[in-house]
Formats: sequence, C-alpha cells, structure tokens
Amino acid sequence: MNELRKLSYDEFPKSLLEINDSPTQLYIRGSLPPDDYIYLSVVGSRKYTTYGKDACERLIEGLRGYPVVIVSGLAIGIDSIAHKAALTAGLKTIAIPGSGLNTNVLYPAMNAQLAEKIIENGGCLLSEFEPDFKATTWSFPKRNRLMAGISHAVLVIEAEQKSGTLITSRLAIDYNRDVFAVPGSIFSSTSKGPHMLIRLGATPITSVEDLLEALNISKTESGDANQESLFETISDDEKEVLGFLHEPCSRNELIENIDKSISEINSLLSIMEIKGLIKEDMGQIRSNL
Repeated sequence: MNELRKLSYDEFPKSLLEINDSPTQLYIRGSLPPDDYIYLSVVGSRKYTTYGKDACERLIEGLRGYPVVIVSGLAIGIDSIAHKAALTAGLKTIAIPGSGLNTNVLYPAMNAQLAEKIIENGGCLLSEFEPDFKATTWSFPKRNRLMAGISHAVLVIEAEQKSGTLITSRLAIDYNRDVFAVPGSIFSSTSKGPHMLIRLGATPITSVEDLLEALNISKTESGDANQESLFETISDDEKEVLGFLHEPCSRNELIENIDKSISEINSLLSIMEIKGLIKEDMGQIRSNL
C-alpha cells in the first residue's frame, strides 16, 4: 500500500501515545509493523566512518530472523545505512523524515528510491507534517521525538558531542526508553557522543550478543544459524587474525605479529568483536570459532 493516507487516532502506534508531547496527526505511506515487535531506533552521524558503517551493518545483520523493526530518519549517513542494512537482513524498517511524505518534498530527495524500497518491503514512511511540508531546521528535532517515542530503545552508532543524534538520545531518556551506544576510537570526534552517553549510563554495545541481551531477546537456534552465516563471510584480514588466535593472546602480541598499522588492527579487532568472531576479556583476545 504505497498511497499516502492519514492515520486515525486508533491507528497510532501505542508507544507514541505514551509520550507527553504525542503528535496530533500522523501521515503514512506503507504499512506499520505489528505493535508487539521490538522497535529499535538506530541513529548516528552523517559524517560516519568506515568503522561506524561496518558496526551498523553487522549489528543489524545480527538481528536477522528476530521480531525487530529498525527505525531511523532517512537522512544521509548512519540513518540510510541502517535502513539499507535492515532491508538486507529481511527486517521491516520505518523512516521518519523531517519533511512531508509527498515525493516532491521528501527529504533528502536523493533517498527517494530508498523510501520506495522501504515501503515495498513491508515498512513505512511516517510523518506528522502536512504532505507538502518542506524540511526546515526546526522540523528535524521535532521528528527526532517521534523516532525516540515510537521506539523501545535507541542505538547510537556514531555522533559528535553536539549533534541531532544526541537530541534523539536525550528524548529517549525523557521518555523512559533504553539508550545503547557503540564505543569507538578515542581519537575520533564521532566517538565523543557515544562515549559521553556511556559515561552517563547508556548500555555499551560491542557485539550482536550485547544487543540481543539489551533488547531482552533470547538467542534462538535461528539466531545461532544467523551468526554462523556471518562466519561464512570472514574477510582475508579477519582470517589472518583468527589464524593467529589458536590460543588467546594480548592485543600487543597481535600488533607485533600482523603486518598492519596499529589503527588498522584496532579497527579490525573492533569489527570482529561486533561480528562475534572474537572476544576480548581481561586483556586476552580469544577466537569464538
């Protein structure tokens, strides 16, 4: 159902009716996923890094087969990556843009094709703005409250210390939603936001297992099978690391024995831990294979 229509009040997602500044109207294109699914808002920087992109894709891929809906804002950057990763993983996804939903005003225009794919795959576009409303600077914080309000939890991938992403996480806290954050490099400006949230009590997410546990999802047999499918896509660099981990060793030992820069190895190890290939505990890195 691709046509644009206005939801009746009875059709509003129940979670949006719980917040103190709930919308008075909602327009939709597509279909709302069931209310009993877990709605996870995934947000992050427009200026994402390769690490942020990989982390977003791997974590969402790890949710394949589970009753999870990915919510994001259709923006360039982590938002778009999250929507695309959800589609790839066979998950339904909801896009809440900072504009109306008519094609001629949909923002950003370059994601119009992505918006159509979201609808075609059982998800939807949602907005409280009139269909012909053009995005403005004030409309994005306004839509951020819908993203936080409709979701059971918000996952922050990358964000600078002053960004719209942190507005969404602050609203999530106000609405008594869970906030998760992916740690990053201490040298990256896009890690400052997640690290600040973790200091303030956000749950750090370093692997698919962390995310499933934080969402209170039991790891089923199908989940195990999904993880096995990830192992089948191990890169050559990852194989080199795993080949060295026939027994646990320290990060320094890996750095000394693998012909890569320290930053490359640290980034590689972070992605491998998110994928569930390795686990670092008490200064020792172990293979999970």
